[in-house]
Amino acid sequence: MKFQYLQELTRGEFRLTINENQLDRFFFQRDRQDKFLTIAWNRGAAQQITIDGVGYEFPQQSIIPLVVSQSFSFEKPEQIVAWQFNRNFYCVVDHDREVSCVGFIFYGSSGNMFINLDETHQKKIDSLIEVFADEFGTADNIQLDMLQMLLKRLIIIVTRLAKQQFIPANTVSDDKLDIIRSYNLLVENHYRKQHTVAFYAGQLYRSSKTLSNLFALYGHQSPLAIIRERLLLEAKRLLMYTDKSAKEIAYELGYEDAAYFSCNFKKQTGYSPTDFRAAKTALVVQV
Repeated sequence: MKFQYLQELTRGEFRLTINENQLDRFFFQRDRQDKFLTIAWNRGAAQQITIDGVGYEFPQQSIIPLVVSQSFSFEKPEQIVAWQFNRNFYCVVDHDREVSCVGFIFYGSSGNMFINLDETHQKKIDSLIEVFADEFGTADNIQLDMLQMLLKRLIIIVTRLAKQQFIPANTVSDDKLDIIRSYNLLVENHYRKQHTVAFYAGQLYRSSKTLSNLFALYGHQSPLAIIRERLLLEAKRLLMYTDKSAKEIAYELGYEDAAYFSCNFKKQTGYSPTDFRAAKTALVVQV
């Protein structure tokens, strides 16, 4: 089943896809104009999800949040329930006080987050799906408000579960987690131009040392590693999905010296940019 809501005036769009044989997103190749956040639930047996060319096990009865620029496909899309919405329908940044998900389940720095659902939460979200389906079929003047309210409830449920499963107990208070989330979002917004922790620390009115200590308490990679990982991820995407040269990519990512970019890329991946692109292209051809 496929449900869609489109608000003509604002172009706000919300989609709910339930157990369809076709479900994927290829941001750079096909879907760059459709900027959707996605929450995907695997209701069947464990399967593979491919994200930006890398395969991961998608455990049964688990949820993964996916951001706008990620390309993804599922081994068994018929087992997936997916909620997809654009900024004009519901902006998670503008509504962060309500859902507290930005910089954590969306645009966080913990990598791909597979969130397990126990039986209680499976039933809770199944019930929510029934209400979603009912509201998609009710075209009245409060339909938008109702769909936004239901989506907000879903995001809150997923965020609460993620905090329980991914944040060490009794280590990070909500106010400290907010600093971490704000740092992650700042990196997402500025990584192409700002490569130093000092810049982000200044934006947060904290010292670089304070941020390093906080991320260590969180049991997470360092603030500098987060910047480097985000730059590397975008470099890989540009090499895989565009025909831009290494020099063009270096410039786009804020490197003044293309050779320095290539050296860093090889240090982190073991491949030069050219060899990485060739290896990934060969893999796609084989598949």
